[in-house]
Amino acid sequence: MNDSNLSSVPEDEEISLLDLLQTVADNLRLLILGPLLAGLAALGIAFAVAPTYTATVRFLPPQQQQSAAASMLASLGALGGLAGAASGLKNPSDQYLAFIKSRTVQDALIDRFDLIKRYEADLRDDARKALQATARASSGSKDGLITVEVDDKDPKFAAQLANAHVEELQKLMARLAVTEAQQRRVFFEKQLQSAKDNLTRAEQALKASGVNSSALKTSPQAAVEGVARLRAGITAQEIKIASMRGFLSETAPEFRQALTELSAMRTQLARAEAQEPQSAGGSDYVARYRDFKYYETLFDLFAKQYEVARVDESREGAVIQILDAAQPPERKSKPKKALIAVITTLAVGFALLLFVFVRQALANASRNQESAEKLSRLKTAFGRALGRG
Repeated sequence: MNDSNLSSVPEDEEISLLDLLQTVADNLRLLILGPLLAGLAALGIAFAVAPTYTATVRFLPPQQQQSAAASMLASLGALGGLAGAASGLKNPSDQYLAFIKSRTVQDALIDRFDLIKRYEADLRDDARKALQATARASSGSKDGLITVEVDDKDPKFAAQLANAHVEELQKLMARLAVTEAQQRRVFFEKQLQSAKDNLTRAEQALKASGVNSSALKTSPQAAVEGVARLRAGITAQEIKIASMRGFLSETAPEFRQALTELSAMRTQLARAEAQEPQSAGGSDYVARYRDFKYYETLFDLFAKQYEVARVDESREGAVIQILDAAQPPERKSKPKKALIAVITTLAVGFALLLFVFVRQALANASRNQESAEKLSRLKTAFGRALGRG
């Protein structure tokens, strides 16, 4: 009995395969002509669709390089470390991609080319979405180049819009401090202005003391300048320690050494102030002159670093270097007629094949009483689910 059951399994499988082949043969004309007609129809529709052209621009983003200010930053110590902490881009390519996709650049392009009217958008947000759908920006993982591709039915407009992305990015870069030299320039520019204001007030206070040049002999200038230099050094050391807290723990040897140096400088300042001579007539000329020399020292430090930062910024030249400017494309990029026809033919062929098998299975089931009852219950269940029963 078991042998007869095992021998019947291959026979059933062979009969099922023959049934499938018979079903394909019975519907061979439909399975061949149907996909071919669908593919030809898709090809005809593709010819009727307006072609789309893709313009491409490639450029090299600014590269981080060591500037000439490295040695001078080391001499400045604390202030140089604080300015350098503001720089250091993680991934320049990703950052410039974010700039290109920013709302500032997109709005500038929308206003420049009147994209709200061109894309027939009701709102500016709709125009942004249409722009994002037609413009794509990507960066190469190996070469570091950024590519901007723009699709449009007008090849000249596609090239103009692609090049405009780089132009608007350059305008944005002119307003931002992104590179290391730019960030140092902005940092020292603010510090220089603050030191200049303090120096002006100290100079006015010194002039208002009413002490003439002969009074200077009663207060040794070298001692006063020494105190001013110590105070400026303490200020620089305090800024250095504040910047070190961002990347060092308080138990780090470098941090503890910086605290020791600050303590020694404060002790030295206290001794110098105790030994500082008093001016004649009880005047506060010495204190005012000491403040003046203090702010003058800070102003000189910041002025040197500001000039070096400006030189480094000018050495960078063009922030963005265009490798391949966008040109009006000669060949269309979409639609790809052959690919559309092939995909349509295969999809319709698969759908028809599935339809033929399902139709044959239903026909076979209707001839079987048990299967017919199952189909009837299935139709009734679908009817109730759709609200028809």
